[in-house]
Amino acid sequence: MFNRNKRNDRRSTDCHETSLIARGTLIRGDLRFSGALHLDGCIEGTVQAEGEDAMFTLSEHGQVHGEIHVPHAVINGHVIGDVYISARLELAAQARIDGDLRYHTLEMAAGAQVNGRISRQADADEVQRELPSPDVLDEPVPA
Repeated sequence: MFNRNKRNDRRSTDCHETSLIARGTLIRGDLRFSGALHLDGCIEGTVQAEGEDAMFTLSEHGQVHGEIHVPHAVINGHVIGDVYISARLELAAQARIDGDLRYHTLEMAAGAQVNGRISRQADADEVQRELPSPDVLDEPVPA
């Protein structure tokens, strides 16, 4: 009876484990992670998440010099490079992005800065709805 609950609890915590890169730590090279990553240090390279539920948090002390490719993110530090967010992005008050930003859902606090192009990427479902049906493309056009 108790063992079953412990196994379920263990599975739920495994999915949400958080890795921490502490302030004062510098990583040179690309970083791939799953679950959650909290960055207080600096990464010189690409940050890429594996999994649709991955979460990246960049604190006010954190920096990324390179691209970010994650589904969910909270950014409050400095990014020099392009940012690609497939699900939800929260830009906190001290966030500064020097590069292009592509997102699906965006929440931006007063004081956050994006120095580059900002564009929303559509869901695959939205793209399908926007495309004309093949029947419409084959209809004759009156002269």
